[in-house]
Amino acid sequence: MKFSSIEDVRNRIDQIDSELVKLIAQRGQCVKAASAFKADTSAVRAPDRVQQVIDKVCKQAREEGLSEAVIEKVYRSMIGAFIDYELEQYHQRQAKAE
Repeated sequence: MKFSSIEDVRNRIDQIDSELVKLIAQRGQCVKAASAFKADTSAVRAPDRVQQVIDKVCKQAREEGLSEAVIEKVYRSMIGAFIDYELEQYHQRQAKAE
């Protein structure tokens, strides 16, 4: 990518951020749906699945020339936030079932 000014760079970042928010919202909908299939909180936390996702995105980052450390930090943070969200969904579902 070639930019002629900082404004061009910032505009492109804003466009990318808009796309990322839409994709993260879609991921959130999937997480919410997944919570309905979880039997308990350890299934929500699913450390083996978390590691599978981290391994996969680190491989993709490597192939794209992106630092694996950066993508791992981003994904661990995002996954942590979604685990918290999914735990809320799980507990709400449990409270309704009582």
